[in-house]
Amino acid sequence: MFEVLVFVYENYWRGDACPEPEQLGRKLSAHGFEADEIREALHWLDGLSLATQGMQIERHPHDAASATVMLRGMPEAALPQSDDAMRVYSQAEQEHLGAECLGFIRFLESSNVLSCGLREIVIERAMAAPGNPVAIDELKIIVLMVHWSTGIEPDALVLDELCESREGRVAH
Repeated sequence: MFEVLVFVYENYWRGDACPEPEQLGRKLSAHGFEADEIREALHWLDGLSLATQGMQIERHPHDAASATVMLRGMPEAALPQSDDAMRVYSQAEQEHLGAECLGFIRFLESSNVLSCGLREIVIERAMAAPGNPVAIDELKIIVLMVHWSTGIEPDALVLDELCESREGRVAH
């Protein structure tokens, strides 16, 4: 499934540029993806679409990479959060995401890459992903796909962190 998601991310600039599921399925099949992988990825993308459907993204004019996530029709941010708020993960979330993924999500939050609204979408989509626990590289794809679906482009350094494999890195 994740290979299909990477293909979609690389070939369609934003979520709104992606063809309808039936046409996308044909294109993916023509590129050699297995029917089961395509079906699973299309189902996952449908869930992503539903998760972001009620969201309104307001981009900050001074910084194209950041935005406020709000519910449509609501003047206030959908999930206001104070600076000292803390997300408590359920036992199922802890088991499915694992310590490495939870730590990475926290890193993205503290780096202001994930607002609390986007974090919740990432967690929801990660919970819908196969794997127990979800691999860190798969979580990175999920984060990329959430940004892709909302049209928010991550900062170049963050994009590098999300796209680059940890293998072969040299610690300085």
